[in-house]
Amino acid sequence: MTHPRVFIISPADSAKADESYRIMEEAGCELVYGKKSWRVPQDSNEDEMWAMAKGADVIAGRSIRNSPITGRIMQNAPDLRVVAKYVIGVDDVDVKAATEQGILVTHCPAEAILGGTAEGTMGIMLTLLKKTREKDQAVKHGGWKDPSLEGRYVGRRQDGYPGLTIGIVGLGRIARVVVELLAPWKARIIAYDPYVDNKQFAARNVEKVDLPTLLKESDVVSLHVVLTDETSHMIGAEEIAMMKQDAILINTSRGQVIDEKAMAEALESGKLAAAGLDAFEHEPLPADSPLRKLGNKVLLSPHMINDGSGLGPGIEWTTRSVLAVLNGEVPDNVYNKEIIPRWLERFGGHKVEGFKSNR
Repeated sequence: MTHPRVFIISPADSAKADESYRIMEEAGCELVYGKKSWRVPQDSNEDEMWAMAKGADVIAGRSIRNSPITGRIMQNAPDLRVVAKYVIGVDDVDVKAATEQGILVTHCPAEAILGGTAEGTMGIMLTLLKKTREKDQAVKHGGWKDPSLEGRYVGRRQDGYPGLTIGIVGLGRIARVVVELLAPWKARIIAYDPYVDNKQFAARNVEKVDLPTLLKESDVVSLHVVLTDETSHMIGAEEIAMMKQDAILINTSRGQVIDEKAMAEALESGKLAAAGLDAFEHEPLPADSPLRKLGNKVLLSPHMINDGSGLGPGIEWTTRSVLAVLNGEVPDNVYNKEIIPRWLERFGGHKVEGFKSNR
């Protein structure tokens, strides 16, 4: 008997993942599991991934940025309906090739993790501005009320203190929650996003500015963008040079949006005060990364700032997407929406043979 073939390209270790795999197996799917070692930076795994993708109806799983899902891998699965990601980003998928081949690419919508990421952004910002780590270390080593431990007050005060200027790059759904969390503090919030209309800025009392203005005027610059050709290395040496010397740079989006070498050099030289990073150009962060040697000038997080949500919501969303496409239906989290009409012509209403739909 024929079974739908699901290639789990990067399995997850969690109860949610186990439940997802059980649901798909009960629906008649044959699951093929990739190797966990593929997530560790090493030589290309494309040939092995290509071989395991043969005949797949679905490719699903976590991100493997060092070994992306290429057009060649997808070509080895002529009936492939979807590449379904557990996470928001699709930067490890050749979306252009998928679109050309008529394959849907789905990802975890921001709603699944936006609260945790926004709270994590606030946590990074406050830790750096308030010098929380430095105060803790000082007291533990016998220190007390050293003026160098004094942090910075964020909001506007009645005594005339104007508050800090918080610059948001990318006013998407996660960034909007950050703005909501900041609102009671009455800090000045400015943002750059050429793809968001003016009404969205006005509704949140956010001042719309261009990127150079944001960099020059912000005390805190927080990045909330997806990785595209346009945003790759959008913050480099030239942009960092525009920032205030006592400014803080926060990135909870994708590591590749910052020129990491230029940032590390600016931190080392004192041209940039501090950086809080949950994403890096190469993950895991290499052992010889200069960022590891910058002490309290950096606050580093292993790409898991969305506490309380993690991969769980993304796995649930992916499971629903997989069941939908196997049943000939378009899921609600398609990234390359432009190919939906073409996809429906080929697969719409056509259930994969052997799939046990409960719809």
